[in-house]
Amino acid sequence: MIHVTPLPHLAETLRESRAMHLIAISSPGKELGRPAQIAESGWLFLSMNDIVDERERLVAPSHSHVGAVIDFARNWDRQAPLIVSCYAGISRSTAVAYIVTCLLQPEQGELDLAQTLRRLSPSATPNPRIVALADEMMGRQGRMIAAIRSIGRGREAFSGKPFTFDLQDREIQPPAC
Repeated sequence: MIHVTPLPHLAETLRESRAMHLIAISSPGKELGRPAQIAESGWLFLSMNDIVDERERLVAPSHSHVGAVIDFARNWDRQAPLIVSCYAGISRSTAVAYIVTCLLQPEQGELDLAQTLRRLSPSATPNPRIVALADEMMGRQGRMIAAIRSIGRGREAFSGKPFTFDLQDREIQPPAC
C-alpha cells in the first residue's frame, strides 16, 4: 500500500498505517527528522522546491531526486506500507506516488493510473517536472506526461486529503483517517 499524506497528517498516517517506509519531501531549509518507527533503510528524504523550472536560489526537482525515488521503490519489499508525504500533499507527493505506482504496476496504463489518482484526490496536481523526469528515466516515451496533463490541474486547496493506493488490489481506497 502507498499512503499519500500532507505533512500535518503524517504522524496520524504513520500511526494508523503501521508503515515501515517513508518518502518525505520538503523544501530546502525545512529538514524533517526520521520518525522513530521508520528504520534508516526505510527512509528517503528529498529536499526540493515545488517548482517546474529552474529558478535562482531554489532547488528544482532533478534527475538525482527522481533516481533516488526509483531506486527506493525498487528496493521496497512491499511487506509493509509506504508513505509519501510533502507539505501540502498536492504536488510533489502525488507526483512521487504516481511514479512509484507506474513503476510497480507496469501492466496498468499510465492514463488509467492518472485517472484513478484524479478520482481519489480532486486536489492532486502532480508536479509536471517530477513526472517528466520520471517519464524520461523510465522510458515511458511521454505517456506519463500525457496522462498527467489529461487529468488537468486539481481543485484549489491549501492541503490535500490523505489517500491510500492498494497495490495488491490495484485500486485506490478512500482515506482511513
